[in-house]
Amino acid sequence: MDKEPKIAIVTGGASGLGLATAIKLVESNIRTIIIGRNEQNLAETAQQLGSLCSYKVCDLSNLQTIPQLVASIVAEYGRIDILVNNAGINLKKPFTEVTDEEFGRVILTNLTAVFALSREVVKAMLTQKSGCIINISSMAAQYGIPYVIAYTAAKTGIEGMTKAMAVELSPEGIRVNCVAPGFIATAMSAKALDNDPQRKQKVLSRTPMGKLGLPEDVAEAIIYLASDAAKYVTGVILPVDGGNSIGF
Repeated sequence: MDKEPKIAIVTGGASGLGLATAIKLVESNIRTIIIGRNEQNLAETAQQLGSLCSYKVCDLSNLQTIPQLVASIVAEYGRIDILVNNAGINLKKPFTEVTDEEFGRVILTNLTAVFALSREVVKAMLTQKSGCIINISSMAAQYGIPYVIAYTAAKTGIEGMTKAMAVELSPEGIRVNCVAPGFIATAMSAKALDNDPQRKQKVLSRTPMGKLGLPEDVAEAIIYLASDAAKYVTGVILPVDGGNSIGF
């Protein structure tokens, strides 16, 4: 990757796709700050990843805490080069049973918090005239999936926001891209698919590569978009899905 040491933030960095991304960043000699709500998980992960990894405890759905969080990172490390907006929650429920509060909570965590954190990080990046942001979307934004209306709305918003951010910020030296994972073998997906063989078969049957992806597959795409190999790439939605989004 790049020779110059960089500073990266990964939200939800102690598990799943966030953890896989943090591992790849550290392997690329990038100082990585993982953010999450569970201090024990964060501390264990940071210890596992070594001296290039540290952590900050923050519930990003508490928007008022975000400016201070970013200010503390800038004060401690001097700059922010990479932001990976990975943290998110899901809700699987029939459309008519989703309450206003439940819908709002998913939108708050998966969309509004991403906006608020990105806004504060961009303020730091503007002084550097450089930086890159990678948002995480989902197959739910590529086509309709039942029972995840709030998640779908949030991830569709993420894709639109990625394009708008890219157009506004790229002239300032800040690239903004998005990775749209397909069905990836994580603890969360195993719980959803293993208990629903019909849904799992549907997923696999429309995935041309015929298998679930691995968290590392998504992390590799994020690393590419964060690197100088992608220095002329901005505003893209990159599916990492084994062909699922084009499958029939």
